[in-house]
Amino acid sequence: MMSWESDVLSTDEREQFWQRVMDFENAPLVSDFQRLTDTGMQLPAPDTMNDEQLTAKLWEVIHGLASMRVFLSETDHLSDRELYTELWQRVLREKNPVLLDDPIGAWHVDLLGGCSEDDIFAHMKYYADERYRQQWLADFPDDVMPSHEDPPFHRDCRLPQAYDEVPSDDGDDRPT
Repeated sequence: MMSWESDVLSTDEREQFWQRVMDFENAPLVSDFQRLTDTGMQLPAPDTMNDEQLTAKLWEVIHGLASMRVFLSETDHLSDRELYTELWQRVLREKNPVLLDDPIGAWHVDLLGGCSEDDIFAHMKYYADERYRQQWLADFPDDVMPSHEDPPFHRDCRLPQAYDEVPSDDGDDRPT
């Protein structure tokens, strides 16, 4: 293993960091599906709910995940049914390290973070700004660049964010 340590950190901060790395490496792997159901949440299959029930359940899941410090992003290209289905079938089933004693840590789930061709295409179509799109084409000239479209849904701006619940000394951890 190769590593680099900042001279800015104190010895205690470095030790805390490396302890955190070890804690993460040794943490139990648990799915968010299991963690949510352990809290008593019911997670019915998508096809067993009508649209209204599914939307309510989706937001229950989103807020349940946030309470476990799991936060979603890049969801606006998916309908509520498509998002809940993706969560129910794949995202919630993935096992991840769980550090239960970490009040400020967060797990971020980018729905387009898999870097598949489909993910990249959707990111370029719905989320990438023109500068990023042009840089991508300069780096990957053989790729097909889709025309930009605004995402059909507007959920991301309402999703809980990691900094929403983490107080700071001045009470505002939001980026400026």
